[in-house]
Amino acid sequence: MDRVDLGYGLGVESPLRLAGNVVVLDEEKFVFEAMLDGWADQQASRGLQAITIERRRQFIQRFTDYCAAYPWRWEPRDLEDYTSRARSGPAPLSRSTLRSYQLTVRWFCDFITDPRYGWQAECVTRFDSGPQQICHEWNTFSHLLDYEGSPARRALTFDELERFFDAADARVETIVRAGKKGALSALRDAQMFKTIYAFGLRRSECIWLDVPDLRSNPAATRFGSFGALYVRHGKGTRGTGPKRRTVLTLPEFYWVIEGLAQWVDRGRSRMIGDWETSVLWPTERRTRVSPRYLNVRFAELRDEAGLPGELTPHALRHSYVTNLIEWGYSEKFVQDQVGHAYASTTAIYTSVGDDFKNRVLAEALRRNGGL
Repeated sequence: MDRVDLGYGLGVESPLRLAGNVVVLDEEKFVFEAMLDGWADQQASRGLQAITIERRRQFIQRFTDYCAAYPWRWEPRDLEDYTSRARSGPAPLSRSTLRSYQLTVRWFCDFITDPRYGWQAECVTRFDSGPQQICHEWNTFSHLLDYEGSPARRALTFDELERFFDAADARVETIVRAGKKGALSALRDAQMFKTIYAFGLRRSECIWLDVPDLRSNPAATRFGSFGALYVRHGKGTRGTGPKRRTVLTLPEFYWVIEGLAQWVDRGRSRMIGDWETSVLWPTERRTRVSPRYLNVRFAELRDEAGLPGELTPHALRHSYVTNLIEWGYSEKFVQDQVGHAYASTTAIYTSVGDDFKNRVLAEALRRNGGL
């Protein structure tokens, strides 16, 4: 392979690997794709998941198309122009989304400007222009807040929870009375949402449950084989795989056991037929329920219940955290139940109601003699 003198007194191999008889027809495209391949290898070596690597690669390709220039000709103003346009128009991107995009550009530029990989020298040799870092403190978002999501996203009140689950149950009854197909799917959907709420699950954590993940708890024998839920596909941190945890069934959610037992013992067996599988939430097509399906079904039930349109399935998890705090469970216990690495993340999820705050105030007044 060719070696390039980078000015450090050392020869560094060219990042391009060409067979001697290969003729490159589109030199710029070839170098760009080699950059992306090298960056993908670097991320894979750090243990990042393939889906994360592919999403970053796709964004860099879109950003390159937007700039109408390859990375060795990017300038800071390209990032600034992209950000400005993304924040305007009928559907502006959120700060958190744009920060994620800016970080992706920053990490890619860090890679291609690192002299250990040789891309600067390669590009200068071939195109008389080398890549530079275009993301700086003065043109990127600063992470100042713990939570930057929509303020409208929140926990559901007890009244809203009741209306939502009533709508889910009513759909099952309506289909049965009409004698139409789909009653099993509606029963499954209702139980999925109840399980998400009763165990504080993320959407993906619920989707990937299998029957063996339903566990007994020696400390709560009255719950039978539904005393705990073993989550094998919890959200991991950057560079790690899924995190596992056990979520205990709590007395306040004892009602979920009856529905789970009904689904496991009767509904699920009719859904799978002769399909040998351990999937807890199968479809009639012998697959797992998809995240998109869950979003669509939640939105339909939410609208039927007359709830605000900004609520998503994640609101059920918010509700779980909020309710546990209101019921007096310790913050550490709640943190472990929902699988948060930091207590500050659990605090973000908590939006206690006025009744709870008034009870705390009343208790404080009692301790201080009523003032």
